Amino acid sequence: MPVAIITGASRGLGQALAAGLADHGWDLVLDARGATELAESAKSLPGSVRTVPGDITDAGHRAGLVAAADELGGATLLINNAGALGPSPLPRLADIPLDAVRELFEVNVVALLALTQLALPGLRERSGTIINITSDAAAEAYEGWGGYGASKAAVEQLSNVLAAEEPDVRVWWTDPGDLRTRMHQEAFPGEDISDRPLPDTVVPAVLKLLADEPESGRYRLPELT
Repeated sequence: MPVAIITGASRGLGQALAAGLADHGWDLVLDARGATELAESAKSLPGSVRTVPGDITDAGHRAGLVAAADELGGATLLINNAGALGPSPLPRLADIPLDAVRELFEVNVVALLALTQLALPGLRERSGTIINITSDAAAEAYEGWGGYGASKAAVEQLSNVLAAEEPDVRVWWTDPGDLRTRMHQEAFPGEDISDRPLPDTVVPAVLKLLADEPESGRYRLPELT
């Protein structure tokens, strides 16, 4: 069976992607910071599922994810979904604490690249795929989204260069659009976000990418469904 590593898989988009891939015959290595929540979200998934709770910024944890995938035969897919939003309510750039900006880049960019570096040798060998979850906040000017958006813009350029440097690996940076997730609710505290689609609505778009294997590039998931 093909093997995927999915970070941030205990809830939201990561959980939906794990369910979708498991239903289509993938074996999974799943990561999240909360061990109990991760185990609960994974317990009903079919196939071989390894849960590796921990913090994606920790080097030992990242190594454990790749090692768990190797035990299943080696990852052919890495989905970098884990991420941080930053302070809530979202502050303007004039007010955002610089320590919060550093944390955003550490989680959303540095840890993502570090895990990618570890997984790349096996992905090259197996002609694998990297999916980096991005956001329209990487390209659009939304008040309050400067810190998060800047980190996602860095992910987009990192992905763009990685695609140029790694011809044997497909690299897709995918914008799922606004979804009804806990993180999105945290961005709008006290507001009703029930009009946003659920995360599982974009899973068919990811499955379509995996089936069609288009060239490396940026894809907006709602436009593929």
